[in-house]
Amino acid sequence: GSFILLDGETFEVKGNWEKGGKIPALGYDFWYQPRHNVLLSTEWGIPRVLAQGFHPRDVEQGHYGRHINVWDWSSRSLLHQIDLGPGSIPLEIRFLHDPGASQGFVGCALSGEIQRFYKTPEGNWAAEKVIEVPSKKVQGWLLPDMPGLITDILISLDDRFLYLSNWIHGDVRQYDISDPRNPRLVGQVFLGGSISKGGAVTVLEDQELRDQPEPCVIQGKKIPGGPQMLQLSLDGKRLYVSTSLYSAWDRQFYPELIREGSVLLQLDVDTEQGGLAVNPKFLVDFGKEPGGPCLAHEMRYPGGDCTSDIWL
Repeated sequence: GSFILLDGETFEVKGNWEKGGKIPALGYDFWYQPRHNVLLSTEWGIPRVLAQGFHPRDVEQGHYGRHINVWDWSSRSLLHQIDLGPGSIPLEIRFLHDPGASQGFVGCALSGEIQRFYKTPEGNWAAEKVIEVPSKKVQGWLLPDMPGLITDILISLDDRFLYLSNWIHGDVRQYDISDPRNPRLVGQVFLGGSISKGGAVTVLEDQELRDQPEPCVIQGKKIPGGPQMLQLSLDGKRLYVSTSLYSAWDRQFYPELIREGSVLLQLDVDTEQGGLAVNPKFLVDFGKEPGGPCLAHEMRYPGGDCTSDIWL
């Protein structure tokens, strides 16, 4: 759960960022808000466990994370932890882009929750559940209850919309977060996943859908895997989606990704009323790369983007 500090120009390793003291057992993503003198970090799992694929027993044995870790930005010391509950596995964490904002969101992969974190009147930090993606009762899968597995979240630069990807269920969702405590679903589209019609999984009970979604086919290619990492254009109108999570998990849940490679897709975004649509003219097939197939993961804009820019 510690941090390595690199030189911003040479990428030379300068040492650890934290200044000693207690260190969390696990780490993953982080975001900081200097005006509130805070850095928040999340927890995935023990690396050797991740490399063996997902096994429920590892969750039960405490090998996966459940905390938001709250750090003092100036002293680089751990202040306290926010417990999000067993089996939550908090991954991507995002403050609102407003540099004065004292709230944001974290995606909890296994529990299927979006938790809103916020600064309390006493000056501490806390969290509350504001979105829940219910699991589906299924047959023909690893478990009888299939979680959505929220692997990425993203907030638009104007702090109006939150996007999330359900890597297992296969959908990308758009929420209006004008009222951060009460997000409103305004867009949803399926891009592959594990519950498409014609696949090995039969959905027995679904709190959200009446029918299993159709497979996602673009330019004659059935999309392998499920929606994973997200990146939004600066004007908020183009949402890019990759499909590979982590090779050990790709191999376990979507073996076709290993054979075919991952893809990059584009969703067209309605920034007025909300809404998502697949752009049929855009497809980057990493299975066709020299030396491929390749498993592409993260996306970045050279001049700054929605998932890494922090205003001081």
